[in-house]
Amino acid sequence: MKTKHSQTNNLFAPKDDLLINSQFSVKNTVSLYLGDCLDFLNQIPNNSVQLIVTSPPYNLGKEYENKLDITEYVSQQRRVINECIRVLKDKGSICWQVGNYVNNGEIIPLDILLYNCFKDKGLKLRNRIVWHFGHGLHCSNRFSVRYETILWFTKGDDYVFNLDAVRIPQKYPGKKYFKGPNIGKYSCNPNGKNPSDIWDIPNVKNNHVEKTPHPCQFPVALVQWLVLALSNREDIVFDPFLGVGTTAVAGIMNNRKVAGSELVIKYYNVACERIKLAFQGNLRFRIDKPVYKPSGNLSIIKDPFTVSEKKALCK
Repeated sequence: MKTKHSQTNNLFAPKDDLLINSQFSVKNTVSLYLGDCLDFLNQIPNNSVQLIVTSPPYNLGKEYENKLDITEYVSQQRRVINECIRVLKDKGSICWQVGNYVNNGEIIPLDILLYNCFKDKGLKLRNRIVWHFGHGLHCSNRFSVRYETILWFTKGDDYVFNLDAVRIPQKYPGKKYFKGPNIGKYSCNPNGKNPSDIWDIPNVKNNHVEKTPHPCQFPVALVQWLVLALSNREDIVFDPFLGVGTTAVAGIMNNRKVAGSELVIKYYNVACERIKLAFQGNLRFRIDKPVYKPSGNLSIIKDPFTVSEKKALCK
């Protein structure tokens, strides 16, 4: 899935006036907490957050985490997940982006370990999204890892899903049914197709325009899909493991309120700066590559619909 994002104007306040609050309130545009996420979650009322997007530590002993016994790690994650479920609205979503825990060359997929933390609380898995990227560490005794996963859970069966906000162009917009009751009619949605559950988005490496001092930063484009599809304007988007603020940046750029917590002060400071730049429209971020456009039969490649026809057909 590759598409092109554009930055939107922020609705909340003048461009040079953004207050970053250290205490949570549903009225705040930005609530950022320097400290433990469980302490911050204690401030957040039940059923007040629409979308939670995060990438927790992978228990690899990075500078921002203590490496734990894997059972203790899962127990720690469960405590945070339980609190996240408490603050989530009934129509809300949780997106837990994880990779692998590696121990003496053996990998343990964290999404498998953490699945029951959500399922045991009654949440339903809507997608296991595969984030594919082209670059990373090269392995010598196994194939090099080039993907991570996002577990998208909902609290109930009635949930926000704005498909039209994330549709991507059809490869063959002029294709028609060749048999059946709809023969001769166009076979695709004129507003674009539903993206798949495999997302091809470059990861943040040394030459990436979004690169910060954080060693495991994920790209803005990855979060934008989730923000656009799973929340509405002025909803609250929350990240308990904020890092350098990518989730909050994606929220602010798309007219959401944001909240997050971070333990490491240097990452917290970077997050504050990036959020302010995003609010002002000055943050540098990578726009995804355009969708592949095939060549060949013009009758099926050319988009046959005008803007007014698309609106009429999609009513």
